[in-house]
Amino acid sequence: MRRPQARATRHRPADRPEKGKHRRVAGLAAVTALFRHAPETVARLYLTDGMKGAANPFCLELAQSRKPFRVVGAAELARIAGTPMHGGIVALAEPRPVRPLDLGEAQRWARAGEPILMLDGVGNPHNLGAIARTAAFFGIGRLVLSDHPAQAMPSDASARVAEGGLELIEVYRAHRFAEVLQRLRPHYRIIASALEHGLPIDRIEPDRRPIALVLGNEEDGIAKPTLAAAETIVTIPGAGDVQSLNVAAAAAILIHALCARR
Repeated sequence: MRRPQARATRHRPADRPEKGKHRRVAGLAAVTALFRHAPETVARLYLTDGMKGAANPFCLELAQSRKPFRVVGAAELARIAGTPMHGGIVALAEPRPVRPLDLGEAQRWARAGEPILMLDGVGNPHNLGAIARTAAFFGIGRLVLSDHPAQAMPSDASARVAEGGLELIEVYRAHRFAEVLQRLRPHYRIIASALEHGLPIDRIEPDRRPIALVLGNEEDGIAKPTLAAAETIVTIPGAGDVQSLNVAAAAAILIHALCARR
């Protein structure tokens, strides 16, 4: 028996999302993660003709919920997505909250042995998305963003690069970041990444506490108060011909080496 196909209205002028009302989730991997983990937040779906087969389960789900979906041309989808890098499918969904970090809640995570990833001024949304994707891949379920003025927040661009990773992790905001690190130290081993003067990865010994890994700004690195609040500094050694790694690449190496071995 053939599976029923959901019917979408074709190539009518698409209504644009109201600014600030919905977030735009673009690309099949990200939309799939959205429907898998939070389908109730989806308001509507747009897709190109070539994505009808892959998107049919999503369209059926939306039809059952009496929510709209529509087949549009690539140019129209680019206008809806705000970028031509839409992958042929865009969902409009309710914004995900970025909650303030609760230290009591963080203590419970520590007792459960759950590492956390903390970013202090990572300003490029593409780097934020790539880091979120790595964190989700290795099962790091929580990402804490600082109040650094350059710190990027979750956005359409970071969600697109995350390829569904931002749908899998909880994002928090920590104000007075260095003070928060100090208060976490009895429960977490605070390890900060720096270009030099840190321990190599293989000299970081296991600890009874889970790791809170801190990464800093792409240009200036980690601020001095944040470094001072860290218990351990780690440096990734290289051949010396290139000064440093991109922060997202460094995050992948450090997460794999330090947090994924729990």
